[in-house]
Amino acid sequence: MEPSNLALFWAAVLACSVLLYVILDGFDLGVGVLFGLTKNETHRASMMDAIAPFWDGNETWLVVVGAGLFAAFPDVYAVFLGAFYLPVLLMLFGLIFRGIAFEFRYRSERVRRVWDGGLFLGSIVVAFVQGAALGAMIRGIPVVNGQYAGSPVGWLHPFAILTGIGLVLGYALLGAGWLVLKSEGELRDWAYRRIRWLTFGVLAALFLAFTLTFDYSILVRSNLQERPWGFAFPALGVAALAGILVGAHKKKRDGLPFAMTVLFFLAAFLSLGVMFWPYMIPYSITVVDAAAPDASLGFLFYGGVVVLPVIAIYTIGVYWVFRGKVSKGTGSQ
Repeated sequence: MEPSNLALFWAAVLACSVLLYVILDGFDLGVGVLFGLTKNETHRASMMDAIAPFWDGNETWLVVVGAGLFAAFPDVYAVFLGAFYLPVLLMLFGLIFRGIAFEFRYRSERVRRVWDGGLFLGSIVVAFVQGAALGAMIRGIPVVNGQYAGSPVGWLHPFAILTGIGLVLGYALLGAGWLVLKSEGELRDWAYRRIRWLTFGVLAALFLAFTLTFDYSILVRSNLQERPWGFAFPALGVAALAGILVGAHKKKRDGLPFAMTVLFFLAAFLSLGVMFWPYMIPYSITVVDAAAPDASLGFLFYGGVVVLPVIAIYTIGVYWVFRGKVSKGTGSQ
């Protein structure tokens, strides 16, 4: 049975929203990770200025994902929360504490170290649990009669731990590329110096995850073997990592490391899409199984065609207004 056009529309909306969230919130989470790697207050202030206009708006796409799952694919929402209650709670706590730290570090100098630590640790926690949840999804989630059938910590597997570490490093790499793109002088040079070891760190995490802890019998349940053309996307990801190293070495085009890192994330996303489709909960619940009735999807459609373009236009407008390099950081007051 094929999914309806409305189900495909909402599946596409969710896929695009996830990708936009990973890229947009990924770079500011990455800057938060890098924030804890320097004690230079000028660098820290410049880092804050580089993400200040964007960070809270970037998280809008996470709201779109959550609301879209709840309304359009309620079975997926229920199973996902059942499998990842703890990671979702940790992510929410990390996002909350990170947001508070961002706003309070300039308004409470006596405990600024607490807020600085909160920004750093909150960013790491959010990135790690997202990566760990992704690793658990790749391995497959046990579902019986439409309900999650595993343990509350079933997601905490060595493979998921390594993918969590990999995403922390990947977001940090994305953040370093963003700092190179947006900053000048010492901070730009500081970020350039970290791009190389972050790239090798991502490669190391992926190598360890897929050589030491990955169960290749999972590929039998996925659709990757039936789509050999899908192996082009992992190859594209490796080429993108090589492009990051080239851009970091030559230092001629400040936009190249960030663009290549975005390409790497896009290649990884497409690789997962080839592996998962048509499953929304690998390898148990498909788009057809999970979709709400067409009457509900149709009702949501009229709201989506109004709200989603507004969010997209606002996002594009913010990035256009604040394009170019930021001036020397004095901190967000």
